Amino acid sequence: MTSESDDSPLDPALVATLATLHEAATDPSGKTWSLPKIAKRTQLPMSTLRRVLTQLDAAGLCATTLNDDGTGSAALTEEGRAACAQLFGANDGG
Repeated sequence: MTSESDDSPLDPALVATLATLHEAATDPSGKTWSLPKIAKRTQLPMSTLRRVLTQLDAAGLCATTLNDDGTGSAALTEEGRAACAQLFGANDGG
């Protein structure tokens, strides 16, 4: 088992979701990514993804849209984009 360290306090599912939403935010198409696409990119089960998105929504980092037919999408908020820029760096500014 791995031990917790001070330099990696975040849940890996949370980090994977933030990284994927950060990637989606820089998608040239400008379209919001669907939950199945995000789940596939993060390699997380949909139930785990929904749990993480709920946490990110509550923190104001993400906005998730859920439709009556079970479909949905998610995108970073302005605050979420700023947090991702700090976490992952602004690599596209080169």
